[in-house]
Amino acid sequence: MSRSRVAWVALPAALAMTLSACGGGGGTNTADGKENPDGTVSIYGTEPKSTLFPANTTEAGGGKVTDSLFSRLVGYKAEDGAPYNLMAESITSSDAKVYNIKIKQGWKFHDGTEVKAKNFVDAWNWAAYAPNAQQAASFFAPIAGFDEVHPADENAKPAKDKMSGLELVGDYEFKVTLNGPTSVFTTMIGYTPFAPMADSFFADPKAAEAKPIGNGPLKFVSRTPNALIKMERFDDYKGEDKVHFKTLDYKIYSSQETAYQDLVAGKLDFMEALPPSAKVGEKYKADLGDQVVTANLLGQSAIAFPQYIPAFQNPKLRQAISMAINREQITKTVLAGSYVPSTSFVSPGIKGYREGTCGDACKYNPEKAKELLKESGFTGKVTIQSNQDGGRKEPLEAACNSIKQALGIECEFVGATNFGAFRQIVDGKQLTGMSRSDWSADYPSIENFLNPLYRTGGSSNDSNYSNPAVDALLKKADETANEDEAIKLYQQAEDLIAKDLPSMPTWNEKGIGGRSKNLIAAKMSFKRQGVLETFRVKA
Repeated sequence: MSRSRVAWVALPAALAMTLSACGGGGGTNTADGKENPDGTVSIYGTEPKSTLFPANTTEAGGGKVTDSLFSRLVGYKAEDGAPYNLMAESITSSDAKVYNIKIKQGWKFHDGTEVKAKNFVDAWNWAAYAPNAQQAASFFAPIAGFDEVHPADENAKPAKDKMSGLELVGDYEFKVTLNGPTSVFTTMIGYTPFAPMADSFFADPKAAEAKPIGNGPLKFVSRTPNALIKMERFDDYKGEDKVHFKTLDYKIYSSQETAYQDLVAGKLDFMEALPPSAKVGEKYKADLGDQVVTANLLGQSAIAFPQYIPAFQNPKLRQAISMAINREQITKTVLAGSYVPSTSFVSPGIKGYREGTCGDACKYNPEKAKELLKESGFTGKVTIQSNQDGGRKEPLEAACNSIKQALGIECEFVGATNFGAFRQIVDGKQLTGMSRSDWSADYPSIENFLNPLYRTGGSSNDSNYSNPAVDALLKKADETANEDEAIKLYQQAEDLIAKDLPSMPTWNEKGIGGRSKNLIAAKMSFKRQGVLETFRVKA
């Protein structure tokens, strides 16, 4: 999704745990002026690839929509991702394996029905159940009984339709039993797939697909494909992250350049990322002045080698291509210093991050790259696939040019019309070449940079990578209650991933966005999303 230099506040795992409620913060971009609480805000958007169900949205285009539609047990501070209780009254455990969760009373869905513990239990079971084919189903794997509702064999029929590890205690209380002690669970459950679903969803999922019913600060109004997603403030919302405007328009663009022109002209109110042309010579500073919005991002850009393409099963070819990319030059020129070269499979700012874990494979070395190419026996053409929108085309074309110059083979950028179309190709395992595989943290944990991307069957495993030794280490880390010990195991898994190089880290983004003069205040989060509760519309 489902996006660089912040600290994660560790949670004690083996003792009784209770998250304390606290609000988000960070540096606010403000301007003098009175606000209009009934104003309209427009935000840059890309076409979501699928339904706006919380467990089926793992990409940025749909993620920013579902994040405002659905509230979860836990929220994250905007500037560093530190967790705090949102819908949860308390989350307690004496052993980091069995959790008792009590939810706050009086919260409502957008259809007026009350949010109860049953809505969480039913939603998690539905999302995990294999026949429902939810993209983020694997995030429920730590819960006991997941393997019975979601067998490892895609062709196997599930033995049950409900996880044994979920138990309803009362209207506002439920119990979660995990496969083993887990240090990250109380942070993980703030991720969108862990949202509750209204009773009306289970009665008619098709109707909910057309008009999602959430429990978040904004309610769904309408969706015009490739054009607009319209939302309105939910006035009965009980969370501390309520919004201070009336209407939100997610404007869908196929060109980031066009969106930026609209931002500068005041026809668009917020962009969380700017096009390469705006960054050259820091042009955006002249264009936007004090309307520039910055953030510390937790994320990474990478290029995946799909393992179902025979040529990429050769490790020497993968290494050759990675060594042929001049990351330093591309980040300084095409990306105008708004990115820095990446040398690790985990983002800086994440506890457990180590610089240089990619080793020599992420260092520009055309001579060694040529040797490895010759040893691989490969003589054909390579391609890099991505969406053309969102400013992704230019740096990947530069990567292709670097590969051509270093290796003397043809390389071509192949662009899909928009992000939604691109993700359908990736998720359908229909790639014919390398693939852009960027990642923004769903929550601030080293686990979130490894399990979804490199575990067998992971929700965003774009390379279709599978290594039983990596899976075993990740499973052991997942079931380790002590955070420091768990991190050591995750790091061992990362070291094995680096040797296999199923994807190559390329660069890490500095968070630079912008607002229009229509907004007198706005923030951006570690996930590279607008922090909507900080937005204030000029009167």
